[in-house]
Amino acid sequence: MRLGVLDVGSNTVHLLVVDAHPGARPLPAYSHKAELRLAELLDADGAISDAGVHRLAATIREAMQVAEDKGVEDVLPFATSAIREAANGEDVLRHVTEETGVDLQVLSGEDEARLTFLAARRWLGWSAGRLLVLDIGGGSLEIAYGLDEDPDVAVSLPLGAGRLTAGDLPGDPPDPEAVRALRRRVRAEIARVVSDFSRYGTPDQVVGTSKTFKQLARIAGAARTAEGLYTQRELTRKSLEEWVPRLAGMSTRERSGLPGVSEGRARQLLAGALVAEAGLDLFGVEALEICPWALREGVILRRLDHLPER
Repeated sequence: MRLGVLDVGSNTVHLLVVDAHPGARPLPAYSHKAELRLAELLDADGAISDAGVHRLAATIREAMQVAEDKGVEDVLPFATSAIREAANGEDVLRHVTEETGVDLQVLSGEDEARLTFLAARRWLGWSAGRLLVLDIGGGSLEIAYGLDEDPDVAVSLPLGAGRLTAGDLPGDPPDPEAVRALRRRVRAEIARVVSDFSRYGTPDQVVGTSKTFKQLARIAGAARTAEGLYTQRELTRKSLEEWVPRLAGMSTRERSGLPGVSEGRARQLLAGALVAEAGLDLFGVEALEICPWALREGVILRRLDHLPER
């Protein structure tokens, strides 16, 4: 069957269309994205602005039309931290349903971590052993660890690249003291949960998912997207330690000129790098592998697991 997953994230609204059936690898058929950056459309009270709500509804309506045009049989719509944590989240969901007919499922942070872990496990297979997965989104950081398909521990922290950029890194380039303050805060947040993972032992493999990790790996010399999904890519702690001060001294325009960095993500790349560096350092990781599957694929895989075989 042809499935669509509609991901309303903190940075983008992304419709991924796949051809899939139980027991088989879902094959991407079409991708439709719109950058909204909901994490940056919050007012002083933490609510998504009226303009943001209307833009969101219009974007979802457009995505559903694309899904219809592409012959999608079933759309799995979900939202993550931007709506989950918005002061007016319930009102936003109600408005979206009234305007578009789409009933968004709001995932908890732990659900995000668990579904992302499932996707990474399926991609890497059982030979990866004890797996540690880090995912930097626009609004939150998810960390999960385990030996099976369901992780032993999964947490979500409010350390998304978009959220931190909007709230903690004013200026272009940002003030050096603001960068130092954010670095301290990020490390303190992650350090609080490290012991929850360390009790399970050292992971056999560590992977990073999400656009942030992919772009950081690319600027550090990893293979281009054009070289295919199956080309192994990694990101080292050493390269992050070298790139963080360089990114801190660059303007958004300068970052957007780096290999693999899109104009829309360039501003928040520094915040993402600070989170990535802290994660690798505090978990004692020298290098991680970039996994091309993440939350959207996890949602699809979970749905396929519950379909009867034909």
